[in-house]
Amino acid sequence: MSQADQIRSGQGFIAALDQSGGSTPKALRLYGVEEDAYGSEAEMFDLIHGMRARIVAAPAFTGEKVIGAILFEMTMDREFGGKPAPSFLWEDKGVVPFLKIDKGLEAEADGVQLMKPMPGLDDLLARAAKKGIFGTKERSVISAANAEGIKAIVAQQFEIGAQVLSHGLIPILEPEVTITIADKAEAEDMLLAEITAHLDSVPEGQQIMLKLSLPTKANQYASLVEHPKVMKVVALSGGYSREEANGLLSQNTGVIASFSRALTEGLSAQQSDEDFNATIAETIDGIYSASIAG
Repeated sequence: MSQADQIRSGQGFIAALDQSGGSTPKALRLYGVEEDAYGSEAEMFDLIHGMRARIVAAPAFTGEKVIGAILFEMTMDREFGGKPAPSFLWEDKGVVPFLKIDKGLEAEADGVQLMKPMPGLDDLLARAAKKGIFGTKERSVISAANAEGIKAIVAQQFEIGAQVLSHGLIPILEPEVTITIADKAEAEDMLLAEITAHLDSVPEGQQIMLKLSLPTKANQYASLVEHPKVMKVVALSGGYSREEANGLLSQNTGVIASFSRALTEGLSAQQSDEDFNATIAETIDGIYSASIAG
């Protein structure tokens, strides 16, 4: 099966293993590693790589239920199981590798946070393609139902997406709607309209993916799931607990999970391999069931 077929028709979800500099200490703390356990950024990244290596080595972590995984740039350049990480994921596990490419967020304006500039993006995309990466993920954030802001955020996502497509990679556009805002449903209506309008700009015969917050209205994004220029719509957990996220996900037909924190919930550095593997297997089963329930 090709990587595109695995994403289009594979049953399962995409694991987000792409915590970067800012979110790594929190991810490690939840994993039972306190900040006094490392003395430098390099040590911190070694520890988070150890966590990721342990997750992908787990017997339950295979393409049967985990159809893809999003990697941080430093992970792409490291090894899992003695092989380059992207090769290990696809060749040994049947999991399609993606790369997080954004460099973080600008300060909020018009109710949104655009992506910071990405100098050297063409070089990174060329390197990723050479290493066997299938696609990319780029995140920006919507914190208000502000028409100007949402227009700007979607335009930027599609602009970067076009650059990614030009390298033969599939972009996952991620304009995340903050789940706690009062006008979330209105923001999601605006977002749907903007994305739909921009899909016309995707060249014939090419496809993008979308990573969206779990919507207030079930099946809010059904028209995107069915759209010929959309390979897959995936959902982020966005701060919901795994149980809440799974419950909401199962109400959205054809949308699959791409969870980060909800995937690592309950895992700890102190667990024996047996306990760790049992916990991740249970987690994978739960997220998988919610992903295929729709």
